[in-house]
Amino acid sequence: MPVDMEFIFVLLLLGCLCSFVLPDAQGDALYALKLSLNASAQQLTDWNQNQVNPCTWSQVYCHPNTNIVFQVSLETMGFTGYLTPRIGALKDLTTLSLQGNGITGDIPKELGNLTKLIRLDLENNRLNGEIPPSLGNLKKLQFLTLSQNNLSGTIPESFGSLPSLINVLLDSNNLIGQIPEQLFQVPKYNFTGNKLNCGKNYIQPCASNNEDQGSSHKSETGLIVGIIIGLVAILLLGGLLLFWCRGRHKGYKREVFVDVAGEVDRRIAFGQLKRFAWRELQIATDNFSEKNVLGQGGFGKVYKGVLADNTKVAVKRLTDYESPGGDAAFQREVEMISVAVHRNLLRLIGFCTTPTERLLVYPFMQNLSVAYRLREIKPGESVLDWPTRKRVALGTARGLEYLHEHCNPKIIHRDVKAANVLLDEDFEAVVGDFGLAKLVDIRKTNVTTQIRGTMGHIAPEYLSTGKSSGRTDVFGYGIMLLEIVTGQRAIDFSRLEEEDDVLLLDHVKKLEREKRLDAIVDRNLNKNYNIEEVEMMIQVALLCTQSTPEDRPMMSEVVRMLEGEGLAERWEEWQHVEVNRRQEYERLQRRFDWGEDSVYNQDAIELSGGR
Repeated sequence: MPVDMEFIFVLLLLGCLCSFVLPDAQGDALYALKLSLNASAQQLTDWNQNQVNPCTWSQVYCHPNTNIVFQVSLETMGFTGYLTPRIGALKDLTTLSLQGNGITGDIPKELGNLTKLIRLDLENNRLNGEIPPSLGNLKKLQFLTLSQNNLSGTIPESFGSLPSLINVLLDSNNLIGQIPEQLFQVPKYNFTGNKLNCGKNYIQPCASNNEDQGSSHKSETGLIVGIIIGLVAILLLGGLLLFWCRGRHKGYKREVFVDVAGEVDRRIAFGQLKRFAWRELQIATDNFSEKNVLGQGGFGKVYKGVLADNTKVAVKRLTDYESPGGDAAFQREVEMISVAVHRNLLRLIGFCTTPTERLLVYPFMQNLSVAYRLREIKPGESVLDWPTRKRVALGTARGLEYLHEHCNPKIIHRDVKAANVLLDEDFEAVVGDFGLAKLVDIRKTNVTTQIRGTMGHIAPEYLSTGKSSGRTDVFGYGIMLLEIVTGQRAIDFSRLEEEDDVLLLDHVKKLEREKRLDAIVDRNLNKNYNIEEVEMMIQVALLCTQSTPEDRPMMSEVVRMLEGEGLAERWEEWQHVEVNRRQEYERLQRRFDWGEDSVYNQDAIELSGGR
């Protein structure tokens, strides 16, 4: 039978056209994404509109034989634009990861076209609007993470029909309404930080769960049986917690492959952290040049670095990891960041380990720390204005609230101060340096451990007993508020020359009693502030720094007070306690007939409680 050469030619031509049309459509969609994200001239430089095949572009992954894009990973790159609807053209995509940016606008309904999607991660952005019901079309979706955004409206009912879902995280948004009942069957979920109705058929709190606990108890045998089951679960939780922390149900954890010289490839379940090569960080920091040192802490130095793709980073080099506590600090910080993800917390990009080195890699905060902006600015640099200081105070409070009340196990920072609060390009507060943080078992209210922190910021009970709790962080936060208002250090011996208090807290208390608020405020503000707002912030600071930890507010209460809710009542109670305390002191003074020239005074009495 003769071969129709013209027919074969047409087939070959169509095949060639198909091979070019598909990558071209993919490239167009990805280039549109680059434009919509407002990528800078230094970002995604190899995403070239004139290059037909996008499989050579950075952060884009293709199947080797078909040149079909299956993964796009653009985490923590600082994008501030929006998500283009054209992303819906990438219909073979299995992973789309854009967490840790500043992306705004709606979630495009066109994402519902990505029917092969397995992982969708838009966490820690500034997305708003409602969650599109079209995401219910993603029948293969296993991991859905929309936490830490400004999403509103209800959770779409279509989410209840996602058969493959094993992890759904919608916490810290503005969602309302009923949670679809089917989502409580998902192995891991988190709906905290919203105004959702958890329903009436669940005995245990339904806002979140973990991989060892079931998502719900729906036994119909009665309340008593449910309570008994709950008690048994609590007793077993202690034994199961170790397995949970070590990675039980590893199939549900994010994993990355790393290549370690001299070792076989192995998997490390450190979220989506990148493992850097030592040489890569050595080059990025100009061989760890002293001119690139950003700061120095208890376990090493922090260097400014520039990666090969021009991404600016901060590299923390733990120079004493072999000494007691050094390696533990590295492990602790890696563990911290794996469970603490919030817009006001510094996000870990990656890490590097060698037989002699431990390094952590963070995004570079171009406006450095609050302490720098308060006290170390160079000529020509702008002073932190009052509105920015208010925003920093509230952002820091929200970050600490997340550590204390939304992490499981909860996290105590243990070194809250202006030097450990960084400022991003928009001067938003980012709480950093988890090297001194402590994971706290959810069954314990405090732990006894080695005292960590900075003098002047450490709560009295921590110094005297070694026991830290969330309220020790509240004390440190209160001192930080005074730093923000005054611009001064927590301890300043130069005040001795004026026969004043060395401790900032006592200095402010004295001026507040004398109603000299203007004398408290940072002179660099040149009186450009609202005195009522200053008074409010000082009141919150003094409530946070009460000597008895039980009297201090929780961080969630601090957030509400800074937002204008409940401060007046707490302040009135505090003043009543202070009046009684001072009266008792005066009574004791008369009893022992201490004169004005006595070596004892009120400030010494106040400092005697373990400072």
